[in-house]
Amino acid sequence: MTPTRTAGAAHSVDQLLAAKEIAVSCGSGGVGKTTVAAAAAAMAAVRHGGKVLVLTVDPARRLANALGLAGIGNDEHPVPPEAFRNSGVTPRGELWAAMLDTKQSWDALVRRHAPDTATAEKILGNPLYRNISGRFVQSHDYIAMERLYELHTEGRYDLIVVDTPPTRNAIDFLEAPQRMSDFFSSRLLRWLIAPYRSRIVNFASRPFYQVADRVLGTQFLQDIAEFFILFQTMYDGFIERAQAVSRLLHDRRTTFLVVSTLEASPLNEAEFFIDALNERKLHLGAVVLNRVLPDYLLNEAATGVAERIAASAPELAETLGPEVGEPSSVERVLVEISESFLNFQVVAQREAEQRGELAVSPDVIATVPFFETDITDLSGLLRLGQHFWG
Repeated sequence: MTPTRTAGAAHSVDQLLAAKEIAVSCGSGGVGKTTVAAAAAAMAAVRHGGKVLVLTVDPARRLANALGLAGIGNDEHPVPPEAFRNSGVTPRGELWAAMLDTKQSWDALVRRHAPDTATAEKILGNPLYRNISGRFVQSHDYIAMERLYELHTEGRYDLIVVDTPPTRNAIDFLEAPQRMSDFFSSRLLRWLIAPYRSRIVNFASRPFYQVADRVLGTQFLQDIAEFFILFQTMYDGFIERAQAVSRLLHDRRTTFLVVSTLEASPLNEAEFFIDALNERKLHLGAVVLNRVLPDYLLNEAATGVAERIAASAPELAETLGPEVGEPSSVERVLVEISESFLNFQVVAQREAEQRGELAVSPDVIATVPFFETDITDLSGLLRLGQHFWG
């Protein structure tokens, strides 16, 4: 069942973010969610004041370029004041930015949850850990939520806008805390380390380890076993933290911004994700539809003008005279322009219907028109942000 709009819900992204401490921007790849996240944070810093942080995990580093930062990493950095001055804006607050470094974040997690310094150093020095810690499959999802929890708990920011990782399945990061919890208590993990913990290879696993030893080598298997045995010493800390991250996502101070275009594939994924948020009772604050056609295409009076131009193109071409061009060429241009307008109008009407179908679920539906040039600076972010702000 699709939920109805809640009483007292925000009527704009402006109102929504004024009442929240965390905004999670999500959507499928290529829809502009990184840019929307940065624009929302920039607008909040300008209009609301306080300290606003945008945390991105986008490996393209477009955010750093757009904010005028030569390079940002796991540590937060303030956006230079001259970037705002160059945009002709005096912000009421401060805008900070950080980019998730998976390896650095995993190292910090190990140091936090290991039972002692010696165990932490063993894990960090394990060959397997050193080789895969920067490339843990889908670990971006969990690390992004973990980093968000850490930053929010420190209490140094009034608003944190998180750009979620690109993912084939938009709900992956929602399930990341539970997935991490399940991994530490999984039968597979216990099965992998049992022979090395007990030093007794049971009947069921003996064939696997005999073959693996011949193919991979004894040292490799020992590295794997040591890695997972050491990792299990952090079980309690990881489980507690994963549960805390899950609670934070459900907190009333957290909201989600779903970013999409109105193309079929991204829109289908956005609708699927909206349903996933509703099923998990997570707050869907806004749907931001990017690269939509302008509303003037819906003007019925303009439809009549385009139809009359197409129907009377020969007469209009003659009326405009030879100073405009050869009449047959002018006629073809007039017909082409009017037919293109009518074709775009059909697409705009379809987009309007799609927006209407989405409007029953989130607090806010906002739209951003198609920009002919890429957003590469703070001025562009603020210009984009003004379209969906309120």
